[in-house]
Amino acid sequence: MKRILCVGYRDWALKIYDLLSRDSKNLYLIIRTKEQYKDSIVEDFQPELVLFYGWSWKVSANVIAKYNCLMLHPSPLPLYRGGSPIQNQIIAGETMSAVTIFLMDAGIDTGGIVAQEQLSLEGNVKDIFERIVEIGCKLSQQIIKSGFHVRQQDHSRATSYPRLEEKASEITQRELESASAEYLYNKIRMLTDPYPNAFITTSDGKKLFILDAKIEDS
Repeated sequence: MKRILCVGYRDWALKIYDLLSRDSKNLYLIIRTKEQYKDSIVEDFQPELVLFYGWSWKVSANVIAKYNCLMLHPSPLPLYRGGSPIQNQIIAGETMSAVTIFLMDAGIDTGGIVAQEQLSLEGNVKDIFERIVEIGCKLSQQIIKSGFHVRQQDHSRATSYPRLEEKASEITQRELESASAEYLYNKIRMLTDPYPNAFITTSDGKKLFILDAKIEDS
């Protein structure tokens, strides 16, 4: 029996953890909020694996050095390291991505890859999350059952992007005048819930949120 510690807070990550924990052959402990997590929990539980899927905070060097800590990142690493990977890929016009699980190190999304599978970026964010859950669960089950081998990333090919701030959700007058329909459609669909929705600022200073869109030929 393996001891698996699952640390997360995002809905898609918790869905993966809940699916994994149905396996009665192993022992799972699931941490569901930032407030619940402490390094002492890791020490007390003594896990074979620690999953930090979708985790947004720094993990102590001691935990990373002592335990096999895995992170799930929805991009074809080493491409699109950093925050908001789904949004940054969609707005760049990407249609295919990957679910990547890697062994955490001191860097940001720089650790060796242990599993990677293609991920379609078609549809809305909800559709993409559903595919992430399905693929992430399958890859995790394989790792837990059979172990893993580490493939180092080619750092010379790496690209990094910052986490998008809420102000980036505004569709500006300049974008309305110059951006293509596909660009604006992608911006709207990448910012559906749970992300700050796309909006335009009206002449009376209010925000008009745009929750859905489609493209038609005129």
